[in-house]
Amino acid sequence: MDLQGELIEHPHSVYDRLRDTAPVCRITGTDGTPAWLVTRYDDVRAALADPRLSLDKSHATAGGCRGLSLPPALDANLLNMDPPDHTRIRRLVSRAFTPRRTEQLRTPIRATADRLLDALGPAGTADLVAAYAAPLPIVVICDLLGVPEDRRLDFRTWTDALISPDPGRPGAAKEAVVAMLGFFTELMAHKRSRPGDDLLSDLIAVRDGDGSGGSGGDRLSEDELMSLAFLILFAGYENTVQLIGNAIHTLLEHPDELARLRKDPAGLPGAVEELARYEGPAPLAIRRFPTEDVTIAGVTVPAGETVLLSLSAANRDPARFPRPDLLDLDRDTSGHLALGHGIHYCLGAPLARAETEIALAALLERYPVLQPASPAPRWRPSLRARGLTELPVRYDAAPAPH
Repeated sequence: MDLQGELIEHPHSVYDRLRDTAPVCRITGTDGTPAWLVTRYDDVRAALADPRLSLDKSHATAGGCRGLSLPPALDANLLNMDPPDHTRIRRLVSRAFTPRRTEQLRTPIRATADRLLDALGPAGTADLVAAYAAPLPIVVICDLLGVPEDRRLDFRTWTDALISPDPGRPGAAKEAVVAMLGFFTELMAHKRSRPGDDLLSDLIAVRDGDGSGGSGGDRLSEDELMSLAFLILFAGYENTVQLIGNAIHTLLEHPDELARLRKDPAGLPGAVEELARYEGPAPLAIRRFPTEDVTIAGVTVPAGETVLLSLSAANRDPARFPRPDLLDLDRDTSGHLALGHGIHYCLGAPLARAETEIALAALLERYPVLQPASPAPRWRPSLRARGLTELPVRYDAAPAPH
């Protein structure tokens, strides 16, 4: 079943149909090869925590969907690992993304948001993806890693080439991978010669030193170090761009809920959860490969074939969330899967939530008037990311006259 076009243009109506008629079905995957798509909440949640569904590509049979094609120096990351390697590496980096560490970052995040809004001025029109939703997380994650400012400009171009390849430029994705590999190679050399007070310098010290960041068994290989830096920068940027952009777009489409948030900004943390459930940044969890035949919703998926778990479909399953197509900022969103579940739950979830909450707060405080400037913003042509290519808006810092 080839659903790619429909899933990009009208994902939720397709997922509604599949949940009712084919909750586990054979489709054409993100790279044009076969995969099994799972769409019901209970099935997706259980599969996310099922140790028989491996992220390790060595369990994949030939000819199935394997996801992004990366060189070993970028591919030895958490999205391709099972325990114990996954446990070892996640432990090394998890302290950088704790709720406590995130709280310490709130002030610099807000300063960055205010600086970006200052650049927009008091009134006008702008693309809030290019001017706000994209630059905010790249500044935050690059500051956390210690990436020099003059090396940040190309990153969105590279990620776009990987997440939503241009059919007219078939070599663009490979060129982006080569460029990123060169970027991280130079960055590692720079950090080794000039270590700083940043996460990447800390990880290099663990790699090159005596393992003082943990036990001796916690040492990183060089490929693991490079791949971890790539994943933190890539995922920390990419997911948060979509989360912020989708949240703004959704609120603009629901002016009553937007008005409620303006009146009661204390509701922002809960609103971020509902906005993530309603239109999350990742339609699909990272692909998985059964280590043995696995039965899901009565369908047996053979060992080694590719399983795609639809987070978007699960989050709009009426069996879990009543009236799921209604945006309800008072909804109990506990258990939503926008940022995953189980041992592979998004490592940067606290940071992504904080960035989105702060981005919305700063935007709504600054501009009492905020309206769409285009009737139909375009979605990125990708099954890997759910996000807008642009978000044109009209804004004004002065309240509208009554």
